[in-house]
Amino acid sequence: MSRELIYLLLIFGLLVIPRALQRFKIPAPLTCLLFGIVAMLAWGEKSHDTVVGMLATLGISSLFLFAGLEVELKALRKGLWPLLTHLVIRGATLVGVGWLAWRYAGMSWQAAGLLALALLTPSTGFILDTLSRLGLNEEERFWVTSKAIAGELLALVALFVVLQAGDPMRMALSSGALIAMLVGLPLVFVALGRWVVPHAPGSEFSLLVMVGMIAAFATAKLGVYYLVGAFVAGLIARLLRERMPSLASDENLHAVRLFASFFVPFYFFNAGTKVPSGALSFEALGLGLLLTAVVLPLRIGIVWLQRRALFGENHRASLRVSVALAPTLIFTLVLAAILRDRFALSDVWFGALLLYATLTTILPSLVFRSPFDVDPVEEHPLAPADPAGGEPEAAAMPQTVSEPTAMPAAAGVHPPGH
Repeated sequence: MSRELIYLLLIFGLLVIPRALQRFKIPAPLTCLLFGIVAMLAWGEKSHDTVVGMLATLGISSLFLFAGLEVELKALRKGLWPLLTHLVIRGATLVGVGWLAWRYAGMSWQAAGLLALALLTPSTGFILDTLSRLGLNEEERFWVTSKAIAGELLALVALFVVLQAGDPMRMALSSGALIAMLVGLPLVFVALGRWVVPHAPGSEFSLLVMVGMIAAFATAKLGVYYLVGAFVAGLIARLLRERMPSLASDENLHAVRLFASFFVPFYFFNAGTKVPSGALSFEALGLGLLLTAVVLPLRIGIVWLQRRALFGENHRASLRVSVALAPTLIFTLVLAAILRDRFALSDVWFGALLLYATLTTILPSLVFRSPFDVDPVEEHPLAPADPAGGEPEAAAMPQTVSEPTAMPAAAGVHPPGH
């Protein structure tokens, strides 16, 4: 069979079959991951393909580029104090879980910190993508969106610090390089907007993706993985929206979302091919079930108590917000790979984290009776009504329903008057 035909069959298998299986409440990313594991078991290291690896990198980078574009600081400021409380509690939980892993699992403090992030960090892209299909009301959507984004920001900062803290000199150099990126990216965007865009109308999407990929590879070279640079590039583009409206326009957000929806399945497939055979053991199964039985109720319970204490919500509404924040698939996969490559994480722990991520990702689709999707395209939904009592705003673009993105952007959702 020719290589071209193999790639064509792979594309069909990753973009069509997972969506067809969603009728059985199987999240599409998990199907792609399973395909990768099957390929690994069938062909071993031959399943590690450089082309698929590059497509996977494009997928994870474009996903976090879009996640950065989704951040709306004005909306986050409207719920500032509850979000700060949430982050303080999240930080304390991360420290507590990290200490337990360091004390009782025999891990170094860096590995323990990464394990805590892997267990406790929700996958914002997944969560935002499912909100429009979970039947949550406007208030619930706002708080799920805000807490997911705020938690992701905290996790990215913690990831950078933990990975670099073992070498003070390297951390100083990496911090300087990251600061230079934060200063330089706005200048790059402005320069492109002044000298390229006027002479190449419609090139904003290509330039945005190009800068996002360069930033992603730059942070990968700094040792903090692709997702940090891609997220930073998206966030800066969003902050420049008033000065350069076309850069982070609704059309560009929609285009980046669709771009990510095509490539993200390759990330999950590629991640599946990297699963060691030792991770598929009964010992890993037992540890994964134990982690899920302990950590998942803890995460849901903490958010549930926050909602009850801060807002006096009824238990059902608080539980809906808590369950919607459960999925951790991307962060868990990324951090499990980092732990295995840099800190010699055992196959048993790797398999346990994989099972934990799978179960947390399945939970909302079972509770809300709505499956996750890989490709997010919905037909002209209306934006939620203004909580202050105004008329609903027409959606500026079709919303998506894919794994990496599909809900009204945080910019379009305002917090209720709590």
